[in-house]
Amino acid sequence: MGMSGAYGPANDTESVATIRAALDAGINLLDTGDYYGMGHNELLIREALRGHDRDSVVISVKFGALRAPDNAFIGIDGRPVAVKNSLAYRLQRLGTDHVDIYRLGRVDPPSRSRRRSERSPR
Repeated sequence: MGMSGAYGPANDTESVATIRAALDAGINLLDTGDYYGMGHNELLIREALRGHDRDSVVISVKFGALRAPDNAFIGIDGRPVAVKNSLAYRLQRLGTDHVDIYRLGRVDPPSRSRRRSERSPR
């Protein structure tokens, strides 16, 4: 996710080179999410895999995050129709006919301290 500006400016050329270096070093799991850069990470992976044996790599994709136009997280959509729709976009952006692991993004419940602080004073 850091390759798509989540932690500040990102460089596509460096990001693709980093993924390729990892593949050359024997790393075979590429984990991404449709919400990393609103799908931008998937385009980087597509480019990094160009000319590489697709079946030698495990692609893991998280999906379902809903984002507002300002990129704020607004929920998770795991309805069956949303799952199918999301997969169609993943495959297109990744430039492949399959992903190996496909899982709904996680929603962390509020922590106890946060829940307590959100309560009205008695």
